[in-house]
Amino acid sequence: MLLAEVVATSQLVAGTPARGAKIAALAALFSRLDADEVEIVVAALAGEPRQGKVGVGWATVAATADTVAPAAGPTLRVGDVDRTFTELQAVSGAGSGAARAAILTDLFARATGEEASFLRRLLTGELRHGALEGVVADAVARAAAVPPDRLRRAVMLGGNLARVAALALHDGADGLAAVGLELLRPVQPMLAATASSVEEAFAGGGGFSVEWKLDGARIQAHRSGEAIRLFTRSLNDVTTRLPAVAAMVGAMPGTRFVLDGEVVGTGQGERPEMFQDTMSRFSAGGPDLAVWWFDCLHLDGIDLLDRPWTERRHALERLAEDRSVPMVVTDEAQVGQAFLDAAVAAGQEGVVVKAVDSTYEAGRRGQAWKKVKPVRTFDLIVLAAEWGHGRRRGWLSNLHLGARSPDGGAVMVGKTFKGMTDDLLRWQTDRLLALETGRDGIVVHVRPELVVEVVVDGVQVSPRYPGGVALRFARIRRYRTDKNADEADVITDLRAMLPHHEAAPPLAP
Repeated sequence: MLLAEVVATSQLVAGTPARGAKIAALAALFSRLDADEVEIVVAALAGEPRQGKVGVGWATVAATADTVAPAAGPTLRVGDVDRTFTELQAVSGAGSGAARAAILTDLFARATGEEASFLRRLLTGELRHGALEGVVADAVARAAAVPPDRLRRAVMLGGNLARVAALALHDGADGLAAVGLELLRPVQPMLAATASSVEEAFAGGGGFSVEWKLDGARIQAHRSGEAIRLFTRSLNDVTTRLPAVAAMVGAMPGTRFVLDGEVVGTGQGERPEMFQDTMSRFSAGGPDLAVWWFDCLHLDGIDLLDRPWTERRHALERLAEDRSVPMVVTDEAQVGQAFLDAAVAAGQEGVVVKAVDSTYEAGRRGQAWKKVKPVRTFDLIVLAAEWGHGRRRGWLSNLHLGARSPDGGAVMVGKTFKGMTDDLLRWQTDRLLALETGRDGIVVHVRPELVVEVVVDGVQVSPRYPGGVALRFARIRRYRTDKNADEADVITDLRAMLPHHEAAPPLAP
């Protein structure tokens, strides 16, 4: 298949807000693929090359794409692109930068302008066309004429949508039925929905486990005899990076099991460190990472995915009682709130509320798990905005946000495009263009007059921004048209959110 057909479908999907129309367009494309093209195209349209990271960054891709004239017509086939990505991933050693640039130059020289734009966004993780993995999975199910829930279960157990898609399109429902939990092969983790309070999370009644919500790195441990594997949330094998955790798993009383947990960096008294410090230690394989386990998916030849939480917790405590995440079981919201308050006081991010009769819905953000964590809002100043991609093309979307500085100006503390409705995008585009002071590529700079209320989960130390901090998980709540910029929050308010043992760099002059 020509890459141009994939690009055209991506553009069609980006141009329609209707989920059903997106699924229909993708399914029509998938049904035309040759067997050796399925994994390539499904992975790409879910947002990432089949190979995962191929060793090129945004700057390399942009510098190469901007210097190559587009091809006159479409000739690239999806197999050509896949082979090029494999070649890029294999490059290493001295001169690898120049070698990758040469490979990219050849690829972009064979691509039309629209194909080059698609490849550029695919390689840099910016392929936003309104079709996340769930939409792509439903499209695969339609193209293969299999029940969507059966395909989703196969994906969660098989751990890879593209490979399961190839199986579904070749062998149908019978092929999917053969996919089960396999030791040493990662399972997509269950995720939690969000509740604004413990009381909301308890809605509907029943018994609940209220557990610490850790602000660390999700980890999945597999053991089969002497073989041990550790996987990240994105299913990457990090066994060699975490030898202390692997040793702990090897010392447990069972020999065949799968555990779900999280590693966190700790300071004095095992008080958790900030997420960025945990990830820094994680990357370096630091032995001072603490691990907490909160679920058991398999034990001694028995799959526990479809067993209730109570049974899975019992299995977990048989293996790792001293490192099972602290929790309380209750049906009273007041008890859950008290546990949340204590967790936050101990430095945890919040709690996860789990129905005690819930199964493990791997690969899904199920309603049986709900995370509850305190949030803060800040009134920040809009300093600039970036033109959007995909469905947001033509609108100013990604906002550059600033807090008031001691000298009365504003210092940038982060960006966000989350939380915006279509009506808000239209309004802010008109309003910001009226305040425009200049442009730099896709960035439109504006007079610092608009104030926006931003919800954040916290802040972290950042040398990237003049204020010394950056927002975490920022999303827009509303514009504060009742406030002027001199009424926005000051940078010291944000810096005060850092834990006492974290020091932000001095304010930039």
